[in-house]
Parts: sequence; structure tokens; C-alpha cells
Amino acid sequence: MTTTDTPSDAYVPAPAPRLSLPTLAPEFYRAMAAVDRASRQGLEPVLAELVKVHASMLNGCAFCIDMHSTDAVKNGERDHRLLSLPAWRETPWFTARERAALALTESVTMLVPGHVPDEVYDEAAAQFDETELAQLIALIATINAWNRIGVATRLSPAAK
Repeated sequence: MTTTDTPSDAYVPAPAPRLSLPTLAPEFYRAMAAVDRASRQGLEPVLAELVKVHASMLNGCAFCIDMHSTDAVKNGERDHRLLSLPAWRETPWFTARERAALALTESVTMLVPGHVPDEVYDEAAAQFDETELAQLIALIATINAWNRIGVATRLSPAAK
């Protein structure tokens, strides 16, 4: 029997990028890069990358998942923790501080009726001092903006 079906493991190229923000909106892009640098200040690099990878997974931004997973590994993160981010609540290897950051990331990323629940915010406030909590919220807001740019313009890991 002959078939013309594509094998399920065949390479499927990513959709072509739509446009280049650095080229077409350079002032905005430079401002976003500055906001990104500022949003990470005072937070541990591995924690910041975990938050960025998790938000990017929730938003389906392949470019950001690839970039921040790579950056996390460069900063000493282990593969098994990155691979288990979608099920972080069921794993024993995330600290209380990381769990609070991941829960806050989910609440801020996926705004639902009731927005960020008090218990999620209170747990983050118990793990981070006020300055760190402000930075964490800034980091989550920034990666969500980058994810929306990446998804809207069809950035792809292959487009590096």
C-alpha cells in the first residue's frame, strides 16, 4: 500500500515571520529592551528565567521558550526542572520561593475573573520583600509583553 501522508515525525517549518519590530519600530524595541533589563534587577537569574519560560509556555511563544530555556541552562538551571514546569505543582524540586513566583506568574499571565487571588499574592509577598515583589511583577508584565510581540510577529526559534 502506498500513501502520500507526511510522517508524523517529519520536520514542519515554522510560519514565516510577519514583520520586524526592531526595524519598523526601533524606539519601541529599544524601550522594551530597557524595560526588560530593568525588570530583572534584584531577582536571581535562575528564578527570572523560570518565570520567563513558564509565562512563555502559558502564552505559547516558542521563540521565548527557546531563548529563556537556553538562558536558564546557561545560568545553571537543570533540564528536568525546565521540562517539568507545566506540572510544577506536582514536583518536589521547586522551592517555596520559586513556587510562589510560578503561581503569581500564572495569575498575572492568565487573568481570570477575580484577577490575582489574595492567597496567590499573599504567598508571593511572604516569599519576596516588597522591592523583590515589585520587580517580580515587573518581570512578569515584561515577559508577557515580549510573548505578545513574539506571537503577533511570528518569531520562531528558527528565526534567530
